[in-house]
Amino acid sequence: MENKTKSTQTVKLKSYLPVAWEYREIIEELIAKQASGKIFYFDADDRLQETGKVRLVKLEGDEGAGLFVRTDGDISVRIDRIITVFGKLGAAYDEYNAFSVCGMGCDPDNNDQ
Repeated sequence: MENKTKSTQTVKLKSYLPVAWEYREIIEELIAKQASGKIFYFDADDRLQETGKVRLVKLEGDEGAGLFVRTDGDISVRIDRIITVFGKLGAAYDEYNAFSVCGMGCDPDNNDQ
């Protein structure tokens, strides 16, 4: 699956994982308030990325293919890969936290470690 944004980025993404309603609600509130801040997220290669200070413009896509939040800097981030958005926990926070507990050298899904 590829995500083609208006910027020149094309990235391969993992399958979309539907997120709990509260994560979508947080994003919709931030869009309505025209708040600004940083987004920390996992990219297509599972590397930690951060945006500069941005404002959320809209939520686009669908529950099947994936929901993306678009910023005023024309950055599109899939919401199931967001660790934090403007200091609020995102859907990928638990995955990020598992690395901090386990370390980068282990598989957090492997219970034998």
